[in-house]
Amino acid sequence: MLPRLAWLRNPDRPTLFSVVFWVVLVATGVGYATRPGTIGYTIAFCVNLTLVAALWLVLSWRRTDGWRRPIAVVFLLATFALGLTGSAELHQLLTLIAVANVAFVYDMRVAAAIIGCLSFAIFASIVLVFGRGVENAIAQTVPLVVFASFVLGMTSAVLEARRRRAEAQRLLARIRELTVAEERARMGAEMHDSIGHHLTVIKMALENAERFRSRRPEAAWDEVRQAKETTVEALADARRWVRALRPLALEGHVSSVALERLAASFDGTGLTVSFEVVGGERPLEPDVELVLYRVLQEGLTNAVRHAGAHHVRGRLLFQDEHVVLEVADDGTGRDHGARGGFGLRSLAERARAVGGTLITGDRPDGGFEVRAELPARAATAS
Repeated sequence: MLPRLAWLRNPDRPTLFSVVFWVVLVATGVGYATRPGTIGYTIAFCVNLTLVAALWLVLSWRRTDGWRRPIAVVFLLATFALGLTGSAELHQLLTLIAVANVAFVYDMRVAAAIIGCLSFAIFASIVLVFGRGVENAIAQTVPLVVFASFVLGMTSAVLEARRRRAEAQRLLARIRELTVAEERARMGAEMHDSIGHHLTVIKMALENAERFRSRRPEAAWDEVRQAKETTVEALADARRWVRALRPLALEGHVSSVALERLAASFDGTGLTVSFEVVGGERPLEPDVELVLYRVLQEGLTNAVRHAGAHHVRGRLLFQDEHVVLEVADDGTGRDHGARGGFGLRSLAERARAVGGTLITGDRPDGGFEVRAELPARAATAS
């Protein structure tokens, strides 16, 4: 759609209602053209029909659009006026759609009340104004009530689906927050263990230096030098953790660009990190993107802390049904004497939760590799 016409496209408007509206609107115009009235009525009908079409384009379909809400009432009156300008009964479907719009913008009870009043008005006018009898009035009113019930039922289903979708999105946002909080807590605990160990060593070395300064000056200076070396290690470790935590400020808006930035954030840690994207990139579901981000983060962090690696290669492959992320280093490989790390176990659970798999292990030519294969379902528009 052209940028100048993009405002005409309303994602909140149910597609089925839009299709029915335009079909009925055209049918109403064609039906009137087959039996036109006087010049005055014809002009009034054409103006009325044009007004209905114009109002349809600017209708609100959510309760939050405050300034556009009154348009729903104007639209309802405009569709009802089509009967007064000569469209016979075909316009009633447009009126029902207008009532459904009132339900979207205001409330289901308001829409039901309008249907009740409209049915009573039609029944009374047929009996009292046109004098066609009660049976004829019932025959005219019952179809309207039936169609109105069907339309309101559809409206209720759409509103319920919207409510559930909004609730699911809130829960998903909460889960992401908890996931980030859990990850930060885990990394904070590891920071405490790592940097806390360095600080403990520094404290002991300085205490020894203070004790040896008079009796054994050379030993005291050895302790001071050890404290300085440990301080450098602690500072380097702290900088690594800052680099690992900094990309979390992206708040879930991850993509290949975010992965490249994460890889680049490890420059200066002693690692040479390369990252490439293979295949045609396309939007992915947020949960899948988040798992990819965590896999790369864990692979790089492990390479820095445990593997003694010099180079890490990250590779993101877009396939027809899957997206694959490979993180391989040239380090010492898995420590078979140690238990499986919490981070990798957590990542495996996350991969399974989104319908994918996580495989880890030593590479044939040395080093360690983490490979995540996840579904490449396209992200749905919000």
